[in-house]
Formats: sequence, C-alpha cells, structure tokens
Amino acid sequence: MSAGGGTIAIVAALLANAAIAVAKFVAWMFTGSSSMLAESVHSVADSGNQALLLLGGRRANRERTRTHPFGYGRERYFYAFVVAVVLFTIGALFSLYEGYDKIIHPHPVESPAWAFGVLIFAIIAETISFRTAIKESNAVRGNQSWVAFVRRAKAPELPVVLLEDLGALLGLIFALIGVTLAVVTGDSVWDGVGTLAIGVLLAVIAVVLALETKSLLIGESAHIDVEQQIADAITGGPEVERVIHLRTLHLGPEELLVAAKIAVHHDETAEDVARGIDAAEQRVRAAVPIARVMYLEPDIYEAGRKGQDA
Repeated sequence: MSAGGGTIAIVAALLANAAIAVAKFVAWMFTGSSSMLAESVHSVADSGNQALLLLGGRRANRERTRTHPFGYGRERYFYAFVVAVVLFTIGALFSLYEGYDKIIHPHPVESPAWAFGVLIFAIIAETISFRTAIKESNAVRGNQSWVAFVRRAKAPELPVVLLEDLGALLGLIFALIGVTLAVVTGDSVWDGVGTLAIGVLLAVIAVVLALETKSLLIGESAHIDVEQQIADAITGGPEVERVIHLRTLHLGPEELLVAAKIAVHHDETAEDVARGIDAAEQRVRAAVPIARVMYLEPDIYEAGRKGQDA
C-alpha cells in the first residue's frame, strides 16, 4: 500500500484498539457496565476493520491476470465497504441491543473505579491514534476541508480510519458520561442510555462509510482538475487538434484508466497518427503519473456531426 493508503495510521489504530479492547473487557468483567461491554465490542470490531484494510491493501497489489486484466486495485474499495458493514452489524446493532437490554433490565455498575480508569486510558490511546491519522491525512489532503477530503479521497483507508477514530473517541465520551451518571445518581439506566448513544453513533458512521465506499466501488472518475490536466496534456502538442470527449475511471486509488476520442489532422498518414498518439500518451503520463491505462481513439472533428461523443 502506498503512503496515500495511510499504512502507519492503520497500524497505529490497530495496536491501540487491540490494547483498548483487552482493557475494556477486563473493566466490563469487574463492573458489569453495558457501556463498557458495548465499547469492548466496538474496539474488537475496529481492530478487525483495520486488519481488513491491511488485507485489502495487500491483495490489491497482486499482478493482473487474464481474468482481471486491469488488476486488483479495487480490492481496497471492497474491503473498505466490508469495514462499514462490520461496523454496523457488529458495533452498532450490538450496542443498540445492549443499551435496550440495560434499560429494560437495569443493574448497578460495580467497581466503577475500573470503568473510569480504563475509559481514561482508552481516551488517551485513541487520541494518540487519532492524531496519527490526522497527521497522515494532512500530508495528502492539501487545502481541502475535512468533509471534502472524506468525500473526495480515492484512497479509502485514511477516511475510514479517521471516522473510526473519531467515532471511538466520541463513543468513549458517551460511555464515560453514562457510567458517571449511573454512579452519581445510582440509576443504572444512564449506563444503558450511554450504550444506546454509542450504537446510534456507530450506525451513523457506518452509513457514511458505506455511501462513500460504495461510490468508489462502483467506479468514480478522476477529479475535474485532474481531467483538465489530462486534456491539456493531450492537446499540448501539434499532433492533436482537440479532445472530442474524455472518460476517466479509477481502477484503484493510484491507477487511472483514460479513454478519449481525439481530433487529428485529416491529411495525416496512419504512421503520423500513431506517433502523435504515442506522444500524447507520454505527455499525459508525465502530467498525471497514475494514468497507467490509456486508450486514445483518433477521429476527424466536424462540428455538429452525430456520433462523435459515442
């Protein structure tokens, strides 16, 4: 996986969540808090999700085959989508069920010191993981806002880790509030309310991730500014009069398919046209290195002629 895939952020989140999951399960055994159990399952799900992202990055690097002539780059999108499904089915639904059960069948939080200690430890560890994800993201997001970065990123790993870490931090805060209110008021229903809040939070994050990764999985074009760079490179030499139409498709975060119909001079020989296309492809790859697969179709441009955009 490339630097844009945020391997460091994924590994940091995996280590943090694995350690936190163990600590939360220990605290749940001592306290019986449903918020702690929900957070334990949340951390286990997050650890599995980060492992899935690493697996997706590894499988995406396989060489192309006859069955998959454009390679396996979209495996990263597939595993990111699986992460959203896991986060919803395991994290959100389990938390919602536990919160409902705790409200219907309340029981007091035992040994609250364990809960507070583990929650504080988890908040510190998640903050470190979140800061790592932010640092990795800042290296590639440029001047984009955070919302734009999550929506426009072609490498799914960093947005996934960012949203997971943000959800983990907010979930820990909900759990801390729920346990605190349950201990202070003596009413363990608050523990269940905190658990329900965690479930709703995870469901929202899972839906956002599913929508964004679904778009990538179906197939997204390059950004408008990247397509403009490609068009400028194609017409940057005397061989091409204009770009009649241009289509792009991400085969993976760092691999772009470019297909274009280009207008060439009507009096050129086939050899001249072939050399002109080769020159245009070289210019495109120099301007946009991820444009690795390219098909340029020569044509004679006539204004108003039907079929030129086919």
